[in-house]
Amino acid sequence: MKYGIIELSVVPGRAEPSDKSEMVTQLLFGDIFSIIEESGKFIHINIEFDNYECWICKKQYLPIDKNEFLEISKSPYHCVTDLVHLVSYKKKIFPIVQGSCLSNYRDGEFTLNNKKVVFDGNVSIPDKIGSKDKIVEDALMYLNAPYLWGGKSPFGIDCSGLTQIVYKINNIVIPRDAYQQAKLGEGYSFLEEAEAGDIAFFDNEEGRINHVGILVGKNKIIHASGKVRIDTLDHQGIFNNETNSYSHKLRIIKNLI
Repeated sequence: MKYGIIELSVVPGRAEPSDKSEMVTQLLFGDIFSIIEESGKFIHINIEFDNYECWICKKQYLPIDKNEFLEISKSPYHCVTDLVHLVSYKKKIFPIVQGSCLSNYRDGEFTLNNKKVVFDGNVSIPDKIGSKDKIVEDALMYLNAPYLWGGKSPFGIDCSGLTQIVYKINNIVIPRDAYQQAKLGEGYSFLEEAEAGDIAFFDNEEGRINHVGILVGKNKIIHASGKVRIDTLDHQGIFNNETNSYSHKLRIIKNLI
């Protein structure tokens, strides 16, 4: 088995080994993974954080050995909590985004490829679960970020990418896709029981979960639809005041903390 780590800001994870293939997720700086197979210039990987599989380009990762992979995977992760932060590495300056992980972080430094890198930004405290108020605060940082299928950054993000990253920086690991996230936590019988920071799920005409968002106040939800926006939520679903119509049908609201 071979292993790798992402040393770029954001790397596309595709459904098939082709540049033209659908982007199903993104890997952020510091993400580690195991390599399942190779095909041309692509590798099929399993992302350690959420066990998600996709294809990435061979040019967009740094190989690491099994010992380093295991050391990183077993260590509490320090997650970047700044929306975007500039880092100097290999005499180059580049941005890393919220949700990126720093290996062996300590006293303003982390390691990458056995080199110490200075980081003067803000990071999460390992094992400290964020409050629902903190989840709301972090979600609001993404307001007006453009919608991007498979996206996980403030420069482009999808609905389940938003919930996963916001919960990640609060030390709560949830799966990548909305239908997977819907299997977690305890559901509410009534909308009035739910609290800001809880997650609402929505389904399509076939009854499949296809959308998710975070409650941010009484009858308000933040979600990625065209852009990250705040809309009204009621027992029927999400009401878009701009179109004066319902955009998503409510299925269930869950408490994941």
